[in-house]
Amino acid sequence: MKNKPYLIAEIAQAHDGSLGILHSYIDAVSQTGVQAIKFQMHIAEAESSIHEPFRIQFSKEDATRFDYWKRMEFTLEQWKTIKQHCDAVGLDFICSPFSNLAVDWLEEVGVKMYKVGSGEVNNFLLLEKIAQTGKPVIISSGMSNLEELDQTVAFLNSKHVDFSILQCTTAYPTKPEQYGFGVIQELKARYQVPIGFSDHSAKISTGIAAVALGAEILEFHVVFHRSMFGPDAIASLTIEETKQLSEAVAEIHTAQNSAVNKNDNASFQSLKTIFEKSLAINKNLPAGHTLTFGDLESKKPKGYGISVTDFQKVIGRKLKAEMTQWDFLNEEDLI
Repeated sequence: MKNKPYLIAEIAQAHDGSLGILHSYIDAVSQTGVQAIKFQMHIAEAESSIHEPFRIQFSKEDATRFDYWKRMEFTLEQWKTIKQHCDAVGLDFICSPFSNLAVDWLEEVGVKMYKVGSGEVNNFLLLEKIAQTGKPVIISSGMSNLEELDQTVAFLNSKHVDFSILQCTTAYPTKPEQYGFGVIQELKARYQVPIGFSDHSAKISTGIAAVALGAEILEFHVVFHRSMFGPDAIASLTIEETKQLSEAVAEIHTAQNSAVNKNDNASFQSLKTIFEKSLAINKNLPAGHTLTFGDLESKKPKGYGISVTDFQKVIGRKLKAEMTQWDFLNEEDLI
């Protein structure tokens, strides 16, 4: 049986630098049915500088993007408690590092799988650091063309890294014409590794469609409410929507792995008797009348007259005796 799609709820910066809010997300996500929760480990001094521009000008309290990353930081000891909380509620802890130092921290925290964000797919310094851990990797293809992905895939293969790829479009929120559903199968054929879908549409239907079209991993941002502060809130699912998506994906998985034999309709025989019909006449007719198409009607249930599938066989035949409107028509009524 095909494995159930792996659902990753991405918290990213939805905690807005609050450790308490972050732990609230862990508890909330643990009730949605997803398998994993994902964070981003930002260590401002190691990954950024005061020269980094804002992707979008969303912040009213951070003078620079560097200041924002600084405010998003947690200590190594705090990250250890975050991982412990995830373990306690049965969620896989996944994290995206944005510096080599973050990889060192995550190794100490005990991460079992790395996620490489779209902007780091061609950061071979970081990829080398991750490869040295021997851990599985999920890479997001959002900003990479196929030539760039080829280079990354070749690098990971050369390091014998167990990896998967997510089709992703780096747009927040993503519009339907940007989803790139067709790329899912293209990537499967090209790289022969598990392929998933990283969603920023803020719509349940997108994830459902991606899974139905072959995505084996589904990653999506989660937020308590889309009007909350932060750069990703507008492109996120709510907790309730995450529950609905998880249930829908489970149903799709069951459907995809439950074969229906269209040559066998034995289980419908009783229903067929109820829904299918028998031939009848639609008007009073005298003995010796030659039946035409215009004389016939189909009436429930099946088995009280000649089968409606055989209506052509009675046209042109004569009635033995007078018949009343709506009477069922049987072989013994015909000459």
